[in-house]
Amino acid sequence: MPASPPLLPSHSRDSSPLPSPGLSPSPITSSRRSPLLSRKSGSPMEDKFGAAENGYINEKDGGLEAATKNIEITPNLPDERESAKKGRLGAATIIPIWIALSSAVILYNKYLYINLDYPYPVFITSYHLGCAAIGTRILRATTHLMDGLDHITMTKDLYFRSIVPIGILFSGSLIFSNTAYLTLSVSFIQMLKAFTPVAILLISAIFKIQTLNSRLVVIVLLISTGCALAAAGEVHFEMFGFMCQATAVLFEASRLVMIQILLQGFKMDPLCSLHYYAPVCSLINACFIPFTEGMAPLKEAIRIGPLIMLTNAGVAFGLNVAAVFLISAAGGLVLTLAGVFKDILLISASVIFFGSSITPMQIFGYSLALGGLFAYKSASGKK
Repeated sequence: MPASPPLLPSHSRDSSPLPSPGLSPSPITSSRRSPLLSRKSGSPMEDKFGAAENGYINEKDGGLEAATKNIEITPNLPDERESAKKGRLGAATIIPIWIALSSAVILYNKYLYINLDYPYPVFITSYHLGCAAIGTRILRATTHLMDGLDHITMTKDLYFRSIVPIGILFSGSLIFSNTAYLTLSVSFIQMLKAFTPVAILLISAIFKIQTLNSRLVVIVLLISTGCALAAAGEVHFEMFGFMCQATAVLFEASRLVMIQILLQGFKMDPLCSLHYYAPVCSLINACFIPFTEGMAPLKEAIRIGPLIMLTNAGVAFGLNVAAVFLISAAGGLVLTLAGVFKDILLISASVIFFGSSITPMQIFGYSLALGGLFAYKSASGKK
């Protein structure tokens, strides 16, 4: 329904290879690219799974010290040779497909929650992730899309030390983000997602892997002011939904920073990331279902019907497949512009299909936030 995983995984976050609407970091100093700190999102997942955690890092560096040297808050693009192998679809073809699927995941989830009266976000995220876990394994056995796994040595220690903690953060991000759709409009949530890059920068600063200079502080204030104006201008403001989305942003930003710290030396495209995260996230989410939603989701799923349930999960998984081709066919700036365009389309669709109200103050605030994101992109590119 993202930021980013990758709803990547979405489910109800959008699986954007970059945080919605996208952000580009300071240049890295190592000889290889650092992993993506971004998400979609945003988000179905915002499903997002969010985010594409596929990048390179100097494998000679390690842990927090390496992360400090290699901080980069943008999509982790594969190297040119891998892009040539996977990127058979041109940017002009895959970008519209990705935008359509990313928007469809979010709007489909919103339709499911509200119009079809199926308000079970925890079950939906667990269900989507479970389908994603099965789907990636089918692709592994039948296609070459999962060949990136051949270059990853995943030990039991690494899985529990890195994948599980990141998976817990991912689960929290998906649950809270999907829950926000029960009370907030799609347009308002997309505006709030613009704060994700700021959260990433602030958390990175706390962990001392990003230095906040005067220029970044101004940009942070600009984006923050824009998001605050968007919230202040919301006609149908719901504190519960706002807190859920704010918490989702915090979880997502923490997840992306932890990827930078814990997964040094690994490159994973959205599908490979999903292969590892989906099973653990699905199980974690499922553990909350008995205490939050009980058996109602299963009973109501019969009323909804298999066609809706299967196509909903299929669109979410298709988004992750599209993300693999997207990061191979487009550069960082194109990804940023695609993410912004996608968010604007979602806001417009929310007004048209769900009757969401947008005030002039929100338009002005969101414009400020987008201006801050582009300023950061520009500042990063000059370093």
